[in-house]
Amino acid sequence: MSRDLFGALRAGTERISVWADLLDSINVYPVADGDTGRNLTISLMPLKSPAGDRSVLVEKLFLAARGNSGNIASQFFTGLLSCDTLQQLSDAVQTGTRRAWQAMADPRPGTMLSLFSELERALREANRDDAGAWIPPLIKRLEAAVAKTATELTQLRDAHVVDAGALGMFIFFDAFFNELFLEQPRFAPIHELFRDFLTVHHTESGTAEPGSCVDAVVELNSHSPVSLNDLSMIGESIVSREYEGRLKIHIHTRDQSTLRSMLARGGTILQWSSDDLEAQTKSFSTGPASGTIHIMTDAAGSMTREDAHTLGITLLDSYITIGTKDYPETRVDSQELYEAMSGGIKVTTSQASISERNQHYEKVLGLYGTALYLCVGSVYTGNYSAVMEWKKTNDPGDRLKVIDSGSASGRLGLAALATAEYSRTASDGAAVVDFAARAAAACEEYIFLDTLSYLAAGGRMSKTGAVFGDMLSLKPVVSPLPEGAKKVGMVRNRKDQIAFALKKLDTCADSGDHPLIMLEYTDNRAWIAGEIAPLVKTRLPDAKIIIHPLSLTTGVHTGPGTWGIAFLPVNS
Repeated sequence: MSRDLFGALRAGTERISVWADLLDSINVYPVADGDTGRNLTISLMPLKSPAGDRSVLVEKLFLAARGNSGNIASQFFTGLLSCDTLQQLSDAVQTGTRRAWQAMADPRPGTMLSLFSELERALREANRDDAGAWIPPLIKRLEAAVAKTATELTQLRDAHVVDAGALGMFIFFDAFFNELFLEQPRFAPIHELFRDFLTVHHTESGTAEPGSCVDAVVELNSHSPVSLNDLSMIGESIVSREYEGRLKIHIHTRDQSTLRSMLARGGTILQWSSDDLEAQTKSFSTGPASGTIHIMTDAAGSMTREDAHTLGITLLDSYITIGTKDYPETRVDSQELYEAMSGGIKVTTSQASISERNQHYEKVLGLYGTALYLCVGSVYTGNYSAVMEWKKTNDPGDRLKVIDSGSASGRLGLAALATAEYSRTASDGAAVVDFAARAAAACEEYIFLDTLSYLAAGGRMSKTGAVFGDMLSLKPVVSPLPEGAKKVGMVRNRKDQIAFALKKLDTCADSGDHPLIMLEYTDNRAWIAGEIAPLVKTRLPDAKIIIHPLSLTTGVHTGPGTWGIAFLPVNS
């Protein structure tokens, strides 16, 4: 495969990640569970770094595929990857389209399948002799195919939205073809093209859907094949594919036990993941909150996707690589992360590309008009300099307000959560900006490490120092400050860590404030909830206490066993 195609696949994957939250917000078909953006992002992440052996990439797609949309898209891209040159692109798309339709037990027009079919026709009919000139008409045809989905399926008509999967693939191919054939990208303005079809009308939606959304991989035996007919008896929304003696299955079912037994008879279950459809559909029906000004922040703060959805916050992800698998930070399974680290698997972090970050800024202003970006401290990443550079030529009206928070992890997360809450009742945007600046400055955080080895592995201290410190049972207490992460104390054991944390909390009690407190965990949530939270509640009975995962970016550098406490006086 040519380097040009590698770059185009990467561009499409990044653009899907940028728009994933919007895709989640309009995902009502086949079930209103709000996960299409997540599933496409996770499923297509192997395409972000596609260099290498094609068979390895196909296998990564096979194993990464998640959800209805992700499994269908994965099937399509295994066909697209048969393309070695641009001259073969049309044939590769035809192969991918056929595989995507065949993967569905009950394929329906009005979904991403229709988008694939329209792409196949458009490529076959395009006059590609004129370099680049045929791209805008092709994109226009794909746009029309997406718009048509709003009228083809009952759920989409009732909710008055386009199909999330079809829109996701439009977003992907808009970036893909821009990268391949145009010198200056001209990304389609999603918020303008589909303006009337990006907000769900909840009058006919919001009904909880019982059951589970299951993705599984089975190493097949030859004695008891898994029957599609049998699967259809216990579930729906079935997508299946066989690859090198393994079966990948996606299904919505109310009977996981019978499904497991059926798959186990057919072979050895290698992978199993399950989402609670009832919980997802209930969450989807609530919809996100809105405020005086839209809030954006970095996932490098201790902020989850659930937080962001509840408070209507836009998150900018960093990336985490576990072994050979890449994920946006907030799409990482924390249990998988910390088990990998404990098992000696290499785990690293990286920033989103400048292009991906710029697309986030553009998207937020397009959707919300004005926004406040409470940015991770400039000493920690290049995000602040990147957004300020973008603003020079793209934000003459200063519609995107930016604050260098000087913080990360729980300090940033807590300030952003408090700001989003304040924005819901604030009188104007200027008041929210002022509150955010004060909150970022007032928040304190203390992070307690269990071992120094992960800091040494990440180059943040010498390996000799780490060994020496661990031998003496010396554990640093770290605080993320504007000048960087600083060691603010040394303790010998967990008892000393707790005493240090409670002493710092006394400053809030002495001042008479009722703070907002975030207790942060890595792989030790039960201990935090069972022992630390009651101690803090006894110390500060009027405090609001949040039990929250530590930023996974921070967790990669500090390791399993780490915990932290962040707090903010409410009158900040």
